[in-house]
Amino acid sequence: MKKRYVYILSMLLILLLLTACHAGRDNRKKLRDIEFTVVSREEVPEELANLITEKKEEEFQLTYADKGYLYMAHGYGERETSGYSVKVEECFEAEDVISMKTNLIGPPKDEEIIEESTYPYVVVKIEYIEKDVVFE
Repeated sequence: MKKRYVYILSMLLILLLLTACHAGRDNRKKLRDIEFTVVSREEVPEELANLITEKKEEEFQLTYADKGYLYMAHGYGERETSGYSVKVEECFEAEDVISMKTNLIGPPKDEEIIEESTYPYVVVKIEYIEKDVVFE
């Protein structure tokens, strides 16, 4: 009899955990696209630029709020050659989060490649929204 209760409680716990995981994913359902601007390196606020410099050798994801704007930065760490770029694939607001999807693009085949370390990253600026940011 005791084994049966343990089994039933185990199944209920597993069901509860699976339901909770599924509910968390639903909170990323897109409510609306967010208009954004890709910020040039010269326009990045100084404090954020300093953080990027500190973290650029490894992949990083940073957010920074300043003067009514939210800056989201995604870096891909050190690369051994030139020619890399980062493309923003999507930026949208969900119920509980802001989602930003980026993609690292390798050097074009027809471009001259320089053998030197580079640190590709992108900084995006949006109007400030009080939500966590998820980088994809």
